[in-house]
Amino acid sequence: MTTIAHSAFSTRWQSRICAGMNRAAIGVLLLAGLTVFDNRAFAEVPYFEDAVSRGDLPPMAERLPEHPRVIDFTEEHKEIGKYGGDLVTIMGRSRDIRMAVVYGYTRLVGYDENLVLKPDILESLDVNDAGNVFTLHIRKGHKWSDGTPFTAEDFRYYWEDIVNNDELFPVGPPRFLFVDDEPATFEVLDDYTVQYSWSQPNPFFLIELAGTRPPFIYRPAHYLKQFHKKYRDAAELDAIVEERGLRNWAVLHTDKDRPYKLENTERPSLEPWLIRTKEPSDRFIFERNPYYHRVDPNGNQLPYIDRMIFNISNAKLVPAKVGADEADLQSRILSLKDYTFLKQSEANKNFKVRLWDVGYGAYAALYPNLTCSDPVWRKLLRDVRFRHALSLAINRTEINRVMFFGLATPTNNTVLPKSPLFKPEYRTAFIEFDLKKANALLDEIGLTTRDDDGIRLLPDGRPLEIIVETMGENPEHDDMLELIADNWKKAGIKLFVKGLQREVLRNRAYSGETIMSIFNGIDNGLATPGSVPSEFVPVQQDNLQWPKWGQYFQTDGEAGEAPDMPAAKELMDLYGKWIRGNDAGRKEAWQRILDINAENMFSIGLIGNVPQPVVVNTQLRNVPEKGIHSWEPGAFFGIYRPDTFWWDR
Repeated sequence: MTTIAHSAFSTRWQSRICAGMNRAAIGVLLLAGLTVFDNRAFAEVPYFEDAVSRGDLPPMAERLPEHPRVIDFTEEHKEIGKYGGDLVTIMGRSRDIRMAVVYGYTRLVGYDENLVLKPDILESLDVNDAGNVFTLHIRKGHKWSDGTPFTAEDFRYYWEDIVNNDELFPVGPPRFLFVDDEPATFEVLDDYTVQYSWSQPNPFFLIELAGTRPPFIYRPAHYLKQFHKKYRDAAELDAIVEERGLRNWAVLHTDKDRPYKLENTERPSLEPWLIRTKEPSDRFIFERNPYYHRVDPNGNQLPYIDRMIFNISNAKLVPAKVGADEADLQSRILSLKDYTFLKQSEANKNFKVRLWDVGYGAYAALYPNLTCSDPVWRKLLRDVRFRHALSLAINRTEINRVMFFGLATPTNNTVLPKSPLFKPEYRTAFIEFDLKKANALLDEIGLTTRDDDGIRLLPDGRPLEIIVETMGENPEHDDMLELIADNWKKAGIKLFVKGLQREVLRNRAYSGETIMSIFNGIDNGLATPGSVPSEFVPVQQDNLQWPKWGQYFQTDGEAGEAPDMPAAKELMDLYGKWIRGNDAGRKEAWQRILDINAENMFSIGLIGNVPQPVVVNTQLRNVPEKGIHSWEPGAFFGIYRPDTFWWDR
């Protein structure tokens, strides 16, 4: 095990993560934040001066950990900022206040803007040579937002009293804390050190900790124990449950926790801003965390901005509100169709519109349901010639020109050119518009009989009518389908659009009722060999091209169906090889997985590289001019650290 000091940290750690993590040489991962300085030499955060002078809050030096996380402004091309101000953004529904956790991107380990994994909340992390023992070192002096020390007890409480409590977690710990059927062995080594180990390597662990929606394997034990039957007098707990009209203590405990949904304003947090507004509301205020663990290179405690404000509005009105200068930073709900209007509004408003790249493998893709219940459709959809024909009968250039001003790129649903796994053929196979070839493939399959309207007939005599189900969240999906319908009709295929709510569509797909759907492309178009290839392998029920296969994997065969196509079986074998492989083995498995997906076109990508408009107030600093707008990895603004944004007023 070797020690990686700060001077060698970025290059060596990046080479290992991007190559799939060289377990034999990871060693001890130390933060850039180990720079030592005297916090007492720096001025108090103005927002807290009155509270400190009254004695309601300790001075900054006592609120920070012994070794705070020092953000490298030189590496991240940032400038030292000033304290103060509110930052306003708009959300389409109140449940989206959870985006504060996404944008805040405070993780045990997290990605930087170069997609390099580094410790964040943790001071350091040890990984043994075999990649099956992870030792987490907590920053001494780090505190929850209420001033209570953040220690190993918060990890123990999560493991023993939450996920291994049958009443709180009936199905047991999350899957990433298993290797095959083996759960983690969890140990508290001391007050600031915990360890997770397995008999085999666990390649999921760090990636999950860095996720956009984090697993929160720590909880504020001191706060939650008052709602846990193990720590609270039964009569007192029953009285609280009865008063709130809940079923039992477990429901109460879950209701008081919810670290992602932010429904409890009293729950302590480690995030940069703390929720202060209770639902229902159309304006949610987040106030800076006095015990936040990050500082700038001059020792100023972050965040710079005092308050984040989320205004809730009808999604249809958001572009107009942004154009009227009602948001300081906005990307959510905006799309390229709003770009012209927003650019025209720039001239007499206090904002600029930037175009960021996106991380989706495709802006939109069609998902033929290979596990649909209809036997005729199932057989047809599983014929690779049919999927190729559907793709060849789509005029992606027309979609690009009509809908995206020619700024997008026709593409399959695959990794992006910036991914180290990318091959040009992944993006271009079978996407040329060729009606002659599409018709020839359909004839070859045997779909030669047509009705009076020229629509081909299925083997059982039904017309070849494909109902494409949408989630009704993106009007552009409907517009694309309208263009596709015109072309498919020339190939003897009739397309109908059926709009549904997201949960309804997913449930229909899971049960096999859905024949085809349209949705965003893969989230992680920037995959590396160390990324989990779950979007390309039938291991998730949410993958709309094979939901029953994914359900079978996720339930250990208790529900769904076992993959019964040769290509799907090979994908599952490769997934196992990826899990067990070394760096070279993982890359080899990934590459073959992508080869199979390109050959078989399990999902049909339509268009990609659709730029994301990002509206930024002209006085807001440290927001990148160009960035990648991506859910995973990246957390949209998260990897660019909104806690370092500041007002130049």
